Amino acid sequence: MKVKVDQEILEVEAGATAGQIAHLLKKTMPHQAVGVKINGQSCDFTQLLKEGDEICFFDFDKSEGKEVFWHTSAHILAQAVLRLFKGVKPTIGPPIENGFYYDFAGLTLSDNDLPRIEKEMKKIINENFKPERVEFKNKKEAIEAFKDNSYKVELIESFEENSIFSAYKQGEFFDLCKGPHLQNLGKVKALKLLKISGSYWRGDAKGDALTRIYGVSFPSKDLLKEHLHRLEEAKKRDHRVIGTALNLYSFKEEAPGMAFIHPHGMRIWDKLTEFWRNLHQRNNYGVILTPQLMVQELWETSGHWQHYKENMFTSTAHHDKVYAIKPMNCPGCMLYYKGESHSYRDLPLRIAEFGHVHRQEPSGALNGLFRVQSFHQDDAHIFMRKCQIKDEILEVLDLVKEIYETFDLEYSFELSTKPEKAIGSDEDWEITTQGLREALDAWGADYQVNEGDGAFYGPKIDLHVKDAIGRSWQCGTVQLDMSLPEKFNLTYKESDGSMQRPIMIHRAIFGSMERFLAILVEHYAGRFPLWLSPRPFALLPVSKTHIEYAEKLAKQIEAQGFFVSIDKSDDSVSKKVRTAQKKQFNYMLVLGDKEMEEGCVSVRKRTGEMINLIPVDTFLKTVENENSSKSAESLFKNKVEA
Repeated sequence: MKVKVDQEILEVEAGATAGQIAHLLKKTMPHQAVGVKINGQSCDFTQLLKEGDEICFFDFDKSEGKEVFWHTSAHILAQAVLRLFKGVKPTIGPPIENGFYYDFAGLTLSDNDLPRIEKEMKKIINENFKPERVEFKNKKEAIEAFKDNSYKVELIESFEENSIFSAYKQGEFFDLCKGPHLQNLGKVKALKLLKISGSYWRGDAKGDALTRIYGVSFPSKDLLKEHLHRLEEAKKRDHRVIGTALNLYSFKEEAPGMAFIHPHGMRIWDKLTEFWRNLHQRNNYGVILTPQLMVQELWETSGHWQHYKENMFTSTAHHDKVYAIKPMNCPGCMLYYKGESHSYRDLPLRIAEFGHVHRQEPSGALNGLFRVQSFHQDDAHIFMRKCQIKDEILEVLDLVKEIYETFDLEYSFELSTKPEKAIGSDEDWEITTQGLREALDAWGADYQVNEGDGAFYGPKIDLHVKDAIGRSWQCGTVQLDMSLPEKFNLTYKESDGSMQRPIMIHRAIFGSMERFLAILVEHYAGRFPLWLSPRPFALLPVSKTHIEYAEKLAKQIEAQGFFVSIDKSDDSVSKKVRTAQKKQFNYMLVLGDKEMEEGCVSVRKRTGEMINLIPVDTFLKTVENENSSKSAESLFKNKVEA
């Protein structure tokens, strides 16, 4: 029979498995396969192939590869714990963004236990079990298999009756799981258990208290070494610690998961929103603001009420009507579009909104600015004709490039195609997916294709950035939507007089403003470039006789739009410098007799570099150029302009 492997047609025997194909291609595959997709779905290597199947192997570098790798590693952890501790009940153990965890009931641990568990995990890996998939005939059979574990039984009972009920066996370990898993445990070459924490069953504070063990694993020791080094660097850059030290923002028990942005934090915030607004106005976006509270019927029309209600904050405070605080900006923009008639001459119509949204999250999931319940999303909705898809996507990608490169963030793209459960015709999916693909090809950057991973209403491009220490973050997304324009009956008049449905792009580049701010804090380690800095200039008069000169200079600097702080304390100059360095001032201006007499400043950079007696006008011109160019500190990179 014939199958298609990465665009190549292969002739294989009937009944062949994906694992046999991988072995056959071992010498020619450019990577070490840890997983496989068959017709867009991640599967085990033991999956039997059929005539015409499309097969795509992936390695650890792909997101799917990490997911399979870390899911299998979570099972190894659970197996080790069950070998070492009696009376323990395993509950759930998923892969997460940077590793995996497993939650256990009836388990009490300290950090001193982690090396012992690690040792047992390595022993299990050396036994090199091959995970075996077991499928149950029905829910009743699955419940019978796990009748001694009430947590597994509860999970099974929550599934639909027609679901596929499966489990995986490796040695004596048997766990409820949908898979897929690694072909064999020996592929795990390095691992580290990171920490222990408390959790609750199904994230509910009223549920049973559980013990969670976090870990990470890799196909090589070098990758683990790199990761642990990155974790150490990440600790130094933790945005929660830096945010407190620099007095940028805080969190209060009275508003869980909702940030209080302080004055210094608002200086960064305002610079970011000003930058965003200027770019969008330059690129012909109309900027709107829609209400935060809208009636239930709107969310029923959009589909959020049926699929997202449990994550929405609701209220019945007005005329017995049910309202919801918006979790997304999209429906408000649909109403804006529908408020007037449109023709093909109006399209593309680009509408942007920096909207404030709220989403309920489990308390255990909240994480500084990275995971909040209240945030601002830099959405845009672009309404267009089908023939405009490619050009509009190219315009968006140009905007992505300009924004991310301004912050020295590397970026990459992932194209996600039609999932198994999708709405819309095959023809529409073909047109929209091809439009995205052609735009990415024309733009010229490499991109990864995630087959079957698109939204149910349309294909999408996910935007990933890489920070200064090499961590990858998904920030924004570019999605084509054929659903909302239909649900809201949006139309425009075509050139032939017919009424047509617009295609729509959802697009966010920062993503969440709060999360993007956290990424920047950690990317810069709190040392913001001048244009974005909450504390650009500290004036350090040597004595009280120099304060008047400092105040005069402060007015000149403030006139250029900068924040200035004058240290009028009786501290020594060296102590004033140390204090300013801790607060990450970009430039510290030491002002003494000579500076005052000659109308100059002596400048110390926060790294300790020093340049003496720069004329004030020269200094102001230089920093203004640095600010307007949005470059890193340039005052000491080149000779100061005369």
